[in-house]
Amino acid sequence: MGALDFARGLLARARGCHCDTCPLAAPSKSRRLVLFGSPNVGKSVIFNQLTGVYAVVSNYPGTTVEVARGEARIGDVLLEIVDSPGAYSLAPLSEDERVARDLLADDPPDMVLHVIDAKNLRRALPLTFQLLEAGIPVAVNLNVIDEAERAGLSVDTDRLSADLGVPVVATAAVSGVGMDGLRALVAGEIPVPSDYRVDYPEWIESAIAEIAELLRGDYGLAPRAVALLLLQRDPGTWERVRRANAEAASDIERVVSDAEAQYSHPLAYPIALARRQAAEGAANGAVRGSSRAVKPGFGESVGRLAMHPVAGMLMLAAVLYVGLYLFVGKLGAGVMVDFLEHQVFARYVTPASTHIVERLLPWPTWSKLFVGEYGLITLGLRYAIAIVLPLVGAFFLTFAVLEDSGYLPRLALLVDRFFKRIGLSGRAVIPIVLGLGCDTMATLVTRVLETRRERVIATLLLALAIPCSAQLGVILGLLSRHPLGLAIWGVVILGVFFLSGALAARLLPGETPRFYLEIPPMRWPSLRNVATKTFARLRWYAAEVIPLFLVASIVIWIGELTRLFQLALTVLRPAVNALGLPDAAADAFLFGFFRRDYGAARIFDLARPSEVMSGVPLVVAMVTITLFVPCIAQFLVMIRERGWRTALAVAGLILPFAFGVGFLLNVILLSIGVQI
Repeated sequence: MGALDFARGLLARARGCHCDTCPLAAPSKSRRLVLFGSPNVGKSVIFNQLTGVYAVVSNYPGTTVEVARGEARIGDVLLEIVDSPGAYSLAPLSEDERVARDLLADDPPDMVLHVIDAKNLRRALPLTFQLLEAGIPVAVNLNVIDEAERAGLSVDTDRLSADLGVPVVATAAVSGVGMDGLRALVAGEIPVPSDYRVDYPEWIESAIAEIAELLRGDYGLAPRAVALLLLQRDPGTWERVRRANAEAASDIERVVSDAEAQYSHPLAYPIALARRQAAEGAANGAVRGSSRAVKPGFGESVGRLAMHPVAGMLMLAAVLYVGLYLFVGKLGAGVMVDFLEHQVFARYVTPASTHIVERLLPWPTWSKLFVGEYGLITLGLRYAIAIVLPLVGAFFLTFAVLEDSGYLPRLALLVDRFFKRIGLSGRAVIPIVLGLGCDTMATLVTRVLETRRERVIATLLLALAIPCSAQLGVILGLLSRHPLGLAIWGVVILGVFFLSGALAARLLPGETPRFYLEIPPMRWPSLRNVATKTFARLRWYAAEVIPLFLVASIVIWIGELTRLFQLALTVLRPAVNALGLPDAAADAFLFGFFRRDYGAARIFDLARPSEVMSGVPLVVAMVTITLFVPCIAQFLVMIRERGWRTALAVAGLILPFAFGVGFLLNVILLSIGVQI
C-alpha cells in the first residue's frame, strides 16, 4: 500500500468509518477503462458523468491528438478512464482513428466500453465486431436510448448481449438515465473476451488462419484482428509486423497477395460487407419498431432545417449574430471588458500594484518589469485577464452550447458543398470553428482531416484568415458601433478565405476529400455539460495562455533594455504608415507576433480613444492584423505538424499578403470616399 492510500485509510478510520466502500478508504481494485466509439455518440458526456470535471488532457505519445484521462471511484474500484478519439474502424483513415486504435494495441486496457448511438445500431456493430476480434474484454453501451425510443425504436439488450456474448447496458447519459447501471457494469467483474466471430468468405478465413500461424510477438491485439488489418493493408500494422517479425513479413506478404488475387476489389470491401451482413442479423434480432413511421419531434425538425441549403444559412446567420456579435462582441468585449478594465484594474489592481512595486523596487529598470508600460501586471496580466479572458470565456461558452446541442455536425454537412471548392470536406469545419477560439489549438486538430492536402490547406487558412476569439472579440467590440466597417471587414476576410482556399486547392495535387459523419440528435444543451466544457477550456486558457502573456511581457521588457524592441518598431513603422495607420499601431503588429490575442488587445487599447485610430484606419488595421502572420505558438505547431518548409512558406506568403491587402483596402476606401 502506498503512502497516499495508507493516509486515506487512517483518515477514514479517524472519522469513524471502517467499511471497505468508504470514499476515503483506499481502493482495493484498480483498472483501466477505454471509452471507444465513433464521433458524436456521447463518449465525452459519459466520460464527464463518470469522472466529473477533474480530467487530465494529454497528447498521445508521438502525436498531438489529445486524449482525455480521468479517474472515477466506484465502490472499492478505482477506474482510470480514457476517452479515446472518435473512430469508425480499427483500420484507421485519420490520425484520430490511428490514436484510438493504438490506445488498444500499445497498452491493452482491462476493459473497453463501446459507446453506440442506439438509433444507429446497424452502423455501429461492425466496429463492435472488430473490438471483439481484438480479444479485449468489451462491454456495449447503447447511449441516447431516449432518442431511439422517441424515434419508435426499442432494443432488446438481453437478446443483443446473448448474441454478442458481452454485457450490454442502455443509457441516456445527458439526463443521467441508466448511469447507475453503467457504473455497476464498469466496476463489476471484468467480462471474459467474447468468442463471437464474423463469418468471412472461405478464402479470407483461410488467409486469416495462415497469417495467424506466421505471426510472432505481441501486437496488443489478437492474431485474428492483426491478420484482418494486414489483409486490409493497414500501414501501421504492417510496420509493426516488419519490426517485430521481419523474417515472416515476406511470407505474410505472399499470403495477402494470394488472397487479393481472389477478388477484383481491395480486401477491405468483402471484409466490410461480411461485417455489415452480420450487423444486419444481430440488429434484426434485437431491434423492434421503425423510425420511418414516427413523426419527427421539435429537435429533429430544427436539425433538418440546420442542414437545409437556405434555412441552414439563415440559421447560421442567426447563430453568428446572437452568439458572436451580441454575446462575444457586445457582452464579452463591451460590458465584461469595460468592467474588468475600468472597475477592477484601473481603480484597484494597477494603482495598488504600482504603489507596492515602486516601494519594494525603487529602481526604475526593475520596477518597469512589473508595472511599466509593458509590465507583467500592468500589461501582461491586464491583457490576459481584463481584455482577453472575457472574450475567450464568452466564445468558449458559445462554442460549448453549439457543441452540446448537436449543431456543429449539421454545420459540417451544410458547408461541405462550399468547402469542397477549396479542397476541404465538411469535416474541416471542426478545426475552422475551433480556430475562432485558438488557432494554435485548431492547427493541432487538423490531424482529424483525412489527407495531407486537406491538412495543409486548413493550416494555411487558419494562419491567414481565421481570427482567434480575442481578435474576433476586439473586432466585434470596436466595429459593433460601425456596421459598415464590420461588413467591410467580414466581406474582405471571407473573400480572402475562399479565394486562398480555391487557389491552394488548384495548386496542391490530390483527390477531392471524402466525407462521412455521425449525426447526433439535436437537443437542448445540458447546463451541466456546457458548464463542464467551458470550465475545462478556461482552465486550459489559465494554464497554457496566461503564462505566455507574462513571458511576452518579459521578452518586450528585455527588448526595451537592449533597444531591439525599438529597432523592430523602426522597421515596422514605414510599413504601418503605408496602410494609413499611426506609428503607435506598429506596437500591435509586433505584439501580434508573440501572440495574436496580445496584438488584438493592443489594438483595443489604441482604438478606444477615437482620436488615435478610428474610421477607415480602424477597419484597415482590423483587416491587416487578422491576416497578419501567425503567433509564435501557432508557428511552432505548424513546424511540428507540417514541417519547416511548409511553415516557412505559409509565414513567408502571409506577411506581404496581409500588408498588400491592407494597402489596397486603404487606397480603395479613401478613393471612393467611404465614411465609417
